[in-house]
Amino acid sequence: MVFGEITGEIERAGGIGIKKRAGTLKSRLLHLVRFMGPAFVVSVAYIDPGNFATNISGGSKFDYALIWVILFSNLMAIFLQTMSAKLGIATGRTLPEMCSIVFSKPANIAFWLIAEAGAMATDLAEFLGGTLGLYLLFGIPMLPAGILTGAVTFAICYMEKYGQKAVEIIIGALVAVISAAYVIEIFLSSPDWAQVGIHTLLPSLPDGEAVMIAAGMLGATVMPHVIYLHSQLVQCRAGDKSDAGKRRHLKMEKIDIAVAMNVAFFVNAAMVIVSAAVFFRNGITVETMEEAQRTLEPLLGPLSSGAFGIALLASGLSSSAVGTMAGQTIMKGFVKISIPVNVRRLVTMLPALAVIALNINPMYALVLSQVALSFILPFPIIQLLVIAGKKEHMGGFANKKWVRALGAAIAAVIISLNAALLWFTFNGLA
Repeated sequence: MVFGEITGEIERAGGIGIKKRAGTLKSRLLHLVRFMGPAFVVSVAYIDPGNFATNISGGSKFDYALIWVILFSNLMAIFLQTMSAKLGIATGRTLPEMCSIVFSKPANIAFWLIAEAGAMATDLAEFLGGTLGLYLLFGIPMLPAGILTGAVTFAICYMEKYGQKAVEIIIGALVAVISAAYVIEIFLSSPDWAQVGIHTLLPSLPDGEAVMIAAGMLGATVMPHVIYLHSQLVQCRAGDKSDAGKRRHLKMEKIDIAVAMNVAFFVNAAMVIVSAAVFFRNGITVETMEEAQRTLEPLLGPLSSGAFGIALLASGLSSSAVGTMAGQTIMKGFVKISIPVNVRRLVTMLPALAVIALNINPMYALVLSQVALSFILPFPIIQLLVIAGKKEHMGGFANKKWVRALGAAIAAVIISLNAALLWFTFNGLA
């Protein structure tokens, strides 16, 4: 009897322990979910239509040779987005706002103009992507499709009225659509996984054109405008302002970044892999998005071409909304000007509508826009490194020497790649 009572007590205690552990795990998961979101909004910029253009071009022309660019670009992106989030959490301000404090007024005006040029190049890529998605899926002519893309973007941005979380949910759903589309694509394309593994880890640049495509892939993957935006997005999660509270916030944001950026890596790598496995293997060089979709259908079937169109549409719509949000952060921070989102969106739509009206090859315009972004990229990186290394602004969150050295190395790689691109271009090799 005594033995039975003791056994019963042990079982009850064990049950309480299991319930307690389950409750603790549930509360931790709920706590993590509360902080998830900003990095997924940012990740959209890493799988925008510019990525489609450069990744498809790279895969169709150079097989699997440029997959390593995606890996290294993604590692750079994780590093830079973590630093941007840390700056926002530590200072309670955005990167552009901190630039307005640290740098002179003339420097900030120059930074703003450069950042706006980057935002326009970004908007061009994103707007064209949504337009092409509507054209490829539903046969809507390009100009009406462009106007419809603008209207849907307005609607997504309008949802910010109901809080940042509402926009995060919409964009997270669109990221899930893009990811699912590429799961289908990669499953149907049957790639050579041994070659994928080799070229993921072994860097190579076959010729001058490969340098241009690699620079475009870098510009499409590590995006200047979301380096600015991430420092803004973390603000709504700020609660406990103590150092301990900020460190907990940063820890949660690092998990958010790790998950979101690895989803972006999978999608980008899948674009190159599918393009290499389908187009390069069949001796097809893809020059337009229409070719990419049209050629997929006879080779892989209608499911694949439909998935491609859906992914492109979801990418264009989501990243277009994110570009508008980033533009507001840039303008408000650098020059203290705030204009209505709708007015800004109308202005940034004009270059894309001009490309459509002039019948310029959208894929070529997309690649060039990403190369332009690669040249703009060193500016936010250098600003970030300078400010994040200052203890008077960052306190105990200031970057250590090894972090500053790593950041300088990343900036040096980007600048070197751009210099190589210029050399190849002026010598007629790119």
